[in-house]
Amino acid sequence: MTPDILISEAVAGAALDLLASQGQVALHEDLWKSPEELKAALSQARALVVRNQTMVNKEILAAAPCLEVVGRCGAGLDNIDVTAASELGVVVVSTPDQNSLSVAELTLGLMFACARKISAAALDTRSGGWARGRFTGSELYGKTLGIIGLGRIGFLAAMRARAMGMRIVAYDAFISPDAPAVVETQAELVDLDFLLATSDFVSCHTPLTPETRGMLDYGHFSRMKPSAWFLNLARGEIVKEAGLIQALKERRLAGAALDVRETEPPASDELETMENVILTPHIAAFTVEAQERVVRAVCEDIHRVLSGKPARNYVNFPQPRKVAGGGSHESSKENGLIL
Repeated sequence: MTPDILISEAVAGAALDLLASQGQVALHEDLWKSPEELKAALSQARALVVRNQTMVNKEILAAAPCLEVVGRCGAGLDNIDVTAASELGVVVVSTPDQNSLSVAELTLGLMFACARKISAAALDTRSGGWARGRFTGSELYGKTLGIIGLGRIGFLAAMRARAMGMRIVAYDAFISPDAPAVVETQAELVDLDFLLATSDFVSCHTPLTPETRGMLDYGHFSRMKPSAWFLNLARGEIVKEAGLIQALKERRLAGAALDVRETEPPASDELETMENVILTPHIAAFTVEAQERVVRAVCEDIHRVLSGKPARNYVNFPQPRKVAGGGSHESSKENGLIL
């Protein structure tokens, strides 16, 4: 049975019940892996719900003549062709703020893990060691945090770092010195080279765009302090991992903490073997609280759009610009959720 509302990745939450009132809902968490199957499943769908793995490109959108809204459970839009969706009159909604706090908190958690060598110390102790001197760490107080991208997440991370007595420097080409994020965090706006050369921790929070793709390479990492750590909780494609690996091998920086990778899931490489590298599987937004907020916001917006009301967290426009496929909004299917 072709669904009215299609969910192509792992999405869960009580808010999904809202969608069942709008028509037949189908949840296929691995559907993103097969574009052809995805296109077939979208033939009559009015709504599509995705995370970051489903590539909603022009070809996929063209295969969905009845589509009215795409809901992105997350903030980044690099997997959605918003221009193509707009041309077809399809609303795109996202959750730009709902998971920001969780990402900012993990940023601080990873900084603590780096400074206090928590991962290596825990692993050594579990294997029978008790090497207290080997795992002597350092305090965050008085250190400099360099933030690349002072958006919502960068701002929240900076505020928490300031509370611990850290100095904040930031690089963001799209923010002015009198912007609230700068004023409230008391951040110093600097160029990227200065940030890299002076920071004890460099944390990346910029969105993935054509301009930021591959923006950090070996040359950038080689300008960091030998005692500094690099953190990436934005998008893996912003970093050229081969350059980071080379810089780490040459001890150009102390280490790295990566929640995102250039390819996800990644093929095992040298990063997995380095004791001074902390790797997590893109979990920054994965807290119970954030996921509840994210799923509810998307479901509420899809419910609103399919009910003829304007979306709240829209990216392009609040309501469909046309009735997709020239058909009716009515569905002859029984309402329900197919798992």
